[in-house]
Amino acid sequence: MTNGAHGDVLDQIGRRIAAGELAAGTVITVAELEAEYGVSRTVIRETIRVLESIRMVHAKRRVGITVRPTSDWDAFDAHLIRWNLTGPRRQAQLETLIELRAAIEPTAARLAALRASHAQGSELVRLADELDALGQKSLGDSEQYLELDVAFHRLLLVASDNPMFVTVAAPICETLRGRAALGLTPAVPAPSAMQGHLGTARAVRQRDPDAAEQCTRAYISTIWQEIVES
Repeated sequence: MTNGAHGDVLDQIGRRIAAGELAAGTVITVAELEAEYGVSRTVIRETIRVLESIRMVHAKRRVGITVRPTSDWDAFDAHLIRWNLTGPRRQAQLETLIELRAAIEPTAARLAALRASHAQGSELVRLADELDALGQKSLGDSEQYLELDVAFHRLLLVASDNPMFVTVAAPICETLRGRAALGLTPAVPAPSAMQGHLGTARAVRQRDPDAAEQCTRAYISTIWQEIVES
């Protein structure tokens, strides 16, 4: 088995399930998939193991591989987020993640203002300043901007010192990357979004929880509007 073959087949089958082409309740067999994709049984079985770990399918001997309802799927899984972003559920995926961010990030910012180390607060300000500088140069859609943005949001959640908040960093960052890959990140970020990032970072460093929460709500609101209108 090659990692490339496994990855290709996993993406193809995963996208079909995510898109609803293989609907909940559909039963397929290893032999059918082996013949359809022209790969070894080992590759198919490894693919099914991954899909089972995401809870998208259930494999049972003498029955086959049954596609599970979307309500069972691991919504935080990076594979599933990528498949949704490249399929018919793209808009729903973007809206779901911004709803999650609206529920968590303002509180994370408040907690970061109370709990972040001096080094974390200073790093948030540095990242926000660099994001603002790139945005003013119309580089909001650049790889450099994306990496800084991912680092900013991951650090904000880590600085909250709430381990449950930290667990949502991966799906949030995956969605930021996916949105950029789809060309949905503006080259010129909205001024309110940039000011919100700067305000959040400075409030965390100054240990002002009210301002940190308010600034975070402000930039989340701006991004939410961009997603709804996309």
